[in-house]
Amino acid sequence: MEMTVERLWQLLEAHQGETFYTAKGLPFHYTVRGGELFVDRRAKSITVSTVASALQAAQQLLAQGLPITGPKKLGCYGASYLYPVFQRLGVIPAPDWEQIKLKENIP
Repeated sequence: MEMTVERLWQLLEAHQGETFYTAKGLPFHYTVRGGELFVDRRAKSITVSTVASALQAAQQLLAQGLPITGPKKLGCYGASYLYPVFQRLGVIPAPDWEQIKLKENIP
C-alpha cells in the first residue's frame, strides 16, 4: 500500500515527542499542531504541504529505483528532520551503504 499524506500525517502525530537523530547525529523532537510540525531545533515550522512535497519526492525517487542517500534528496525545507523521521516510519528505506559504495566505486 502506497503511503498517502493523510496516513503519513497520522503517523507523524503518533510519533511526536520521540527522539530522532539528524544525519549528523543531532537529537531532536517534534510536535504536531494543526497542519504544522514544530521541531525543537528550529524556529520555523514544517507545514503539511512541505511534508507532502517531501513524500512525493521520495516516492518518485523510489519509483525510479534511485536510493535516497541523504536529506538533500528530498529537496525541501526541513529535509534534515524529515529524512530520519521518514526512515523510522518506513517511508524510505535506510540506505544500503555497501551497495552505494559499489555503484559509485567508493573503496
